[in-house]
Amino acid sequence: MAILLGVDTGGTYTDAVLLEDEERVLASAKALTTREDLAVGIGSAVTSVLEASGTRPGDISLASLSTTLATNALVEGQGGRAALVFIGFRERDLEAHGLREALKGDPVLICAGGHNHAGAQNAPLDEVSVRDFARRWGHEVSGFAVAAQFATRNPTHEVRAAAIIREETGRPVSASHQLSAKLNGPKRALTALLNARLIGMIERLIGRAEAVLSDIGVKAPMMVVRGDGALISADQAREKPIETILSGPAASIVGARWLTGAENALVSDIGGTTTDVALLRDGRPSVDPAGARVGGYRTMVEAVAMRTTGLGGDSEVHLQSEGLAGGVVLGPRRVLPVSLAAFLAPDVVHAALDQQLRSTVPGEFDGRFLRRLEGQNAEGLGAREAALLERIDTQMQPLGPVLRMRVEHEALRRLVDRGLVQISGATPSDASHVVGGLSDWDGAAAEKALTLLARRRSGSGSVYASDAPEMARMIIRQMTLQTTTALLEAGFAEEDGALGEAPEALARHLLVHHGLRGHRNMVRLEAGLNLPVVGLGASARFYYPEVGRMVGSEMILPEHGGVANAIGAVAGRVTMRETGHVTSAGENLYRVHGSGEPEDFSCQDEALRVLEGRLREDAVSRAQRAGAGDISTNTTRDIRTAEIDGRSVFVEAVLTVEATGRPRVAPVSRDQDARRAGV
Repeated sequence: MAILLGVDTGGTYTDAVLLEDEERVLASAKALTTREDLAVGIGSAVTSVLEASGTRPGDISLASLSTTLATNALVEGQGGRAALVFIGFRERDLEAHGLREALKGDPVLICAGGHNHAGAQNAPLDEVSVRDFARRWGHEVSGFAVAAQFATRNPTHEVRAAAIIREETGRPVSASHQLSAKLNGPKRALTALLNARLIGMIERLIGRAEAVLSDIGVKAPMMVVRGDGALISADQAREKPIETILSGPAASIVGARWLTGAENALVSDIGGTTTDVALLRDGRPSVDPAGARVGGYRTMVEAVAMRTTGLGGDSEVHLQSEGLAGGVVLGPRRVLPVSLAAFLAPDVVHAALDQQLRSTVPGEFDGRFLRRLEGQNAEGLGAREAALLERIDTQMQPLGPVLRMRVEHEALRRLVDRGLVQISGATPSDASHVVGGLSDWDGAAAEKALTLLARRRSGSGSVYASDAPEMARMIIRQMTLQTTTALLEAGFAEEDGALGEAPEALARHLLVHHGLRGHRNMVRLEAGLNLPVVGLGASARFYYPEVGRMVGSEMILPEHGGVANAIGAVAGRVTMRETGHVTSAGENLYRVHGSGEPEDFSCQDEALRVLEGRLREDAVSRAQRAGAGDISTNTTRDIRTAEIDGRSVFVEAVLTVEATGRPRVAPVSRDQDARRAGV
C-alpha cells in the first residue's frame, strides 16, 4: 500500500492531502499561500496534513504538485522580462495572435533565416545579429524565446540560435519547436515568449518546494501536474513551465472525477484569483485542440478545454462610476483581502482604516494597502519604477502616502504586473466576512473597508450603499451573477456555434437573463443549464448554491471539494505525446520531419513506420524521465489525401504517439508495513 501526497498552491490557500492507494482520503489541510516564498505555505500545509493523519514523512511514496502560479501570472499579466528572437519573419508578423501586445515593450530581434514549408532553408541564419542581441540584453532579461519560420519542419535555426544565446548569456532559452509541433510561427513565438517569462517563477517554486519537502523528511520523488491533467517530473516542468498553465484547474477536473464519479457535468472551480470551468464528458476532460487560452492569450499548449475567468474570492472590487446608477464589478486582478492584510499586520491596517473613517471626505485610496514582495527578480526596471519600489516597504502600508504623483500610478501598475508589489483592497472574501460566510481572518477590518467603500458616491451623487452589510450583499450578488455568466459561456461554447452567436454574447444577452428568471407575460422565456454542475473550491459551499438555483441545475458539492486540486495532483497519470509529420516532397517522395534535418523516403509505408518508431521512442523516453512505470503506447494516424484526376494523392500525414503509465512510487519501508499490521 502506498501513501500519496498531493499539494496545490492556489492564489490564497495552499492545500495538502494524503491518499491511501488512490482509494481514500486519509487527511487534508490548508495553509495560507505565501506569495513572497510559496514554499513556506507548502511546508505549513504538508506539516499540518502529516500531523492530522499521524503519517511519518518517510512513509510518503510519491509527492505531486499542482499550481495556479503560471495561470495566475498570465491572467494578471505578470512574469519575468523576456527577449524574443524572431527568425525569418517580418515586422508585421508581430501583430498576429497578440504577440506585440504580449511583448509589453520587451526587446525583440527580427533577423534573417528560417525555412519553407518543405523544410528547405530560405536564408542563412544571421548569427552575428543573434550574438549581438544576446550580448546587449543578456543582463536585462530573465530568459529568451526563439521562434523561426517553419521550425516544426526544420528546427536547425532555432537550435543554433538557442546555442548562441546560452553561450553568450547563460540564460534559459525557450525554442518554439520544443513546445509545439504545429505550424503558425507567430503563435508558436507567443507560446515560447510566455514560456520564457514563466521559467524563473516555476524554477523558484519547484526548487523551494523540493527543498522544504526534503527538510520535512519527505524523500519521495516529486511530480508536477501538466495543463491536460497528466503528471510530469519536476525537471520537465522546469524546462517547459508553459505546460503547467491550467495545472491547478486540470488537477481539479481529475479530482472532481475521483470525488464524484460524474460522467457528464460542468466542473466549476473557484479559487482566490480565477474561476475555471470545464466539461467532463464520458468521465474524461476534453483537450482543447486550438491550444489553451489564458489571460487573453491563445497558446499552443495542450491543456484541458477550460474557460478561465479572472473571478475569485480575492478579486478586486471595482465601483462603477459611469452613469447614474452605481454598481460593482469584480476582477480580473487579484488583490490581498483587507481582512487578510489586517490578520497579517493588524496595527498598521486598523490604524489606517480608523483614520480614513474619521475623515468626512472619502479618499481615492481608502481601504487600500500595499507591500513589496521579497525574493523577486527586479531586473530591467525603469528609473521611475525603481524609485517607487525603493519607497515601498516589505511590511504592509497604506497606499495613499506612497504615491506622490499621478504619473506614478502607471509605474505602480507595472510593478504589480512584474509580481514585485502586492496590493490589498476590498474583495468578495471581505464581503463574506461581513455577512458571516467566512471567519478565517479579521472580520472587523473587512467591515471597516466595506464601510469606506459604501460611502463612495456614484455618478448620481448618492452613496453606493447605506452600510457595510449592504455593500457586502451587493458584492456577493455580483459574484453570483459573474459566476453564472461564466457557466453559461462554457455551456454555450459546447453548442458549436449552433445558436449563431459567440458564447460570450449569448451568456450576457438580456433575453437569456430574463429566461433565467423565468419571465412570464405574453412571452414565456426559460433558460438554464441542462447538466449538473460540480462546484469545487474552498468557498464553493458559500457561493454556489445560489448559482445552482440561478441556472436551474443540480449543484454537486463533494465533501472534499475544497481540496480537489490536491487530490487530482496524485490521482492522475503520466502521459507523454509526440507528434510528427510526413509531407509530400514530389512524386513518390515522402519527407519525414523530426528533430533535425528532414529525411526523404521513396515508400510511404516506410516513412510512416520510421516516424512512428522515432515518436514512440521519444514518448516512452519522456514518460520514463517523468517517472512512469508499466508504460503503454497508442498511435493515431491522420493521413490526408486529395483527389486529382480521379486518383487519390498523398498530401500529408500527422502521427501522434501517446505513452501512458502510473508514476513509480517509492518502496514501502518495513517499519510502515509493521505499523499497518499493528506490530
